[in-house]
Amino acid sequence: MSQNDKRLSNNLLLGLVGMLMPALSWAQETATSLNQGNTAWILSSTALVLFMTLPGLSLFYGGLVRTKNVLSVLMQCFAITCVVSLLWFVCVYSLAFGTGGDWIGGFGKVFMAGVEEDSLTGDIPETVFAMFQLTFAIITPALVVGGFAERMKFSTMLLFSVLWLILVYAPVTHWVWGGGWLQRMGLLDFAGGTVVHITAGVAALVSALVLGRRHGFPGTAMPPHNMTMVVTGAGMLWVGWFGFNAGSALAANGNAGMAMMATHLSAAAGSLAWMSMEWIKYRKPSVLGIVTGMVAGLGTITPASGYVGPAGAVVIGTVAGFACFNATQFLKRVLKVDDSLDVFPVHGVGGMLGTLAAGVFASTELGIFKGQGFAPGISSMGQQLGVQFVGVVATAAYTVVVTFVVLKLVDAVIGLRVSREDEIGGLDIALHEERGYDL
Repeated sequence: MSQNDKRLSNNLLLGLVGMLMPALSWAQETATSLNQGNTAWILSSTALVLFMTLPGLSLFYGGLVRTKNVLSVLMQCFAITCVVSLLWFVCVYSLAFGTGGDWIGGFGKVFMAGVEEDSLTGDIPETVFAMFQLTFAIITPALVVGGFAERMKFSTMLLFSVLWLILVYAPVTHWVWGGGWLQRMGLLDFAGGTVVHITAGVAALVSALVLGRRHGFPGTAMPPHNMTMVVTGAGMLWVGWFGFNAGSALAANGNAGMAMMATHLSAAAGSLAWMSMEWIKYRKPSVLGIVTGMVAGLGTITPASGYVGPAGAVVIGTVAGFACFNATQFLKRVLKVDDSLDVFPVHGVGGMLGTLAAGVFASTELGIFKGQGFAPGISSMGQQLGVQFVGVVATAAYTVVVTFVVLKLVDAVIGLRVSREDEIGGLDIALHEERGYDL
């Protein structure tokens, strides 16, 4: 080849590289830059999940208790939101999602160190990711309130929630979502079957057992004082749960869409299953039954929502309605355990069932019931079920032990229960010198 030909070839090559460089640079930039669509969806999901606690869960729980205790429950949910938010900022976000070992995160993100306007988690701002995860941390101890409603001191509730968030919620979150040992094993928990529902349900059961029954239970009827409030709160929970589950995809994509569909179908199936059981047993379907069945369906689909298909979700919701109804009957009527607002039989049992069901219905080989596939590195249903079982047992056992220790510690410091006189008179007046209704 002549020198002129070589110069011509080199010039052509340099020109081609020059043309490609902007495209290569753009591709590299977009691979690591903020995705506005995903960011917008997670911003919306964050608001939806906070909406689940304030006002959704607050109204749901507030309507379920007696008139004399309605403000105490609303106050507890509101105060938990405030306390958890500041603890998240101080250290809990770092313990849950900071760089650490198998069991707990580190202290690299205390006081939100390094969480700046331009820092990213995936392709969304880390501020948005941290806020989204904060709303999960808020609702979890708020759910536990249902186990000791109408009899725990307000000061006790605050101290218990602080210790429980740090010692139970933060470690389990790290195990499952923060790079800990269960995540590395391949546990499927899309939106909180273990992190939220098993921890809250088990903690509520332990709290109910340690505090003991409310005065008059089980002989005295303690029906909800305001079913209109209950149904309003339940509707807000249903809507908010789309952010809870579909938002956990952390993207505005098909996975989020499938999670939303699975969530809705499971809620509907759970509602009708619970209603049917009640209709058969008591000859009348109740409003309380249909909304509680909805919560059971939602809680049970939560860990599986991003891994299963629509048909699997219907099966999971139906089983949830039947199983959680019977668990509630057994706990209250046979064992006489006063889990005031049925947190363990609905959320605890539902979370366990849903976590195990994810190991079945995630399979891609179930025909119409097929899901999205097992965790990376897991090739069989038996192997995935084994991991799911370990996750359920480890989460439940750890929560039992630490919750019991925290309750005993708090009892030794400031006591757990209000006096008998204050309980009979009602916590609204005894603890807050206010009434929910002035009639």
